Amino acid sequence: MKFQLQPLKLRTLIGEKTDVLLVFVPSDFKPAADTLSGWIDKTVQDGDFQGKLGSLLEIYRPHGLPCTRLMLLSLGQALAADIKENLGTVMTRLKACKPEQITLCFLTSVTPVILRTALSAVSDASYVYTTTKTKAQASSLKRVDVFAPLDQSVRDAFDQAVAAIKGVELAREWGNRPANHATPAQLAQAAKALAKLPKIRCKVLGSKEVVALGMGAFEAVAKGSDEPLRFIELRYQGGVKSDAPVVLIGKGITFDSGGISIKPAAEMDEMKFDMCGAASVLGVFHALGQLRPKINVIGLIPSCENLPSSRSVKPGDVVTSMSGQTIEVLNTDAEGRLILCDALTYAARFNPRAVVDIATLTGACVIALGDVRSGLFSNDETLSAALKQAGDAALDPCWPMPLDDDYAQGLKTSFADVANVAGRPGGAITAAKFLQRFAGQWPWAHLDIAGTAWKSGKAKGATGRPVGLLVAYLMTLADARA
Repeated sequence: MKFQLQPLKLRTLIGEKTDVLLVFVPSDFKPAADTLSGWIDKTVQDGDFQGKLGSLLEIYRPHGLPCTRLMLLSLGQALAADIKENLGTVMTRLKACKPEQITLCFLTSVTPVILRTALSAVSDASYVYTTTKTKAQASSLKRVDVFAPLDQSVRDAFDQAVAAIKGVELAREWGNRPANHATPAQLAQAAKALAKLPKIRCKVLGSKEVVALGMGAFEAVAKGSDEPLRFIELRYQGGVKSDAPVVLIGKGITFDSGGISIKPAAEMDEMKFDMCGAASVLGVFHALGQLRPKINVIGLIPSCENLPSSRSVKPGDVVTSMSGQTIEVLNTDAEGRLILCDALTYAARFNPRAVVDIATLTGACVIALGDVRSGLFSNDETLSAALKQAGDAALDPCWPMPLDDDYAQGLKTSFADVANVAGRPGGAITAAKFLQRFAGQWPWAHLDIAGTAWKSGKAKGATGRPVGLLVAYLMTLADARA
């Protein structure tokens, strides 16, 4: 899908040949002496269109305009969330028409948040998964033009929105793929493909290198599968070499059966989504390659399958992590924290300014926050505030959760330095407390996206979250250095 931003010139807009001309009408609309304004004013005067939020009027082949459909959507006193909901409704109606080109028109100044929201809503609603479907038709939508009064903030918001959309689409694509079409090796190939973008490099480690590094926790999870593990390292260098990077770590369990502590059969197919943290890191790097901010970013993806076999790690086994800490594996279905802890130790070699891990880690987080906000755990108030603010701006929200030391009591064991689980109460928090042991001295945050990374039921599929949050966070850091 191609996106294009143009200055608002009504004479140019009136002559725009497009399948759909969608005009956002402000509550204080005042008609000018042009055909489009005349159309809008007439519908208001006739009572067919009202200025109240969500009012929608569709006109097929309007006289004097070359568009196939003219759609008027009232902004009222709209917030970003209102735009997202109303545009989603409009796009659902348009799917049957199979438009190839949609033109969005803002008659008055538009805020960066509203612009990003509008573009994201169009992209989300038009997404179609086709990779493993023989008769599926890709989205008909090929082009989205935006007409709006322009200033630098609007141009920057447009560029960031388009880059984030492309990153979200990549994350959704890999999140939606079945596990046999998204193995650790295939995920590594996707990462290598990103190295074709400017300023991005990729390195992939296999089993021998992981063993040599002493990543005993990661290795233990991977042992039960015939699919070889991969440890992926992406580097984006947009700043000077001496600038400390932000490290993003994405959980890459390409299928999670639970291992010996096997999950119930119902809905186990959704465990292909257990690598959505890894997919989000791929999406962020795609966006970085488009935006080219002056910042350094490292992406780490430990990737493997978690399956039961005679080689699998067993409940009660003790493994040694890269940090040297020993871990008693009381539940093999708490495997994400085992692969992430070694990646957190590996991250220290980059002397990072901040470390953020992203993981579909706990069902407990779904119970706590549902599918609206991702769980945010951090040892640094500044980092936590920055991530929350970025999530709010991107309509990809998260919520700060506690990290009191008392929650770590349940991780004590007589047989190792730490256990990998601490019972059901506060499960999302105790999982974060486990990871905190390996985060070191660096500002660190953990995003538990178990409730937000995908949808179940009729709308089953990956969401691409939290690519929008992470892109907004990184661009804010880059802007602060400019």
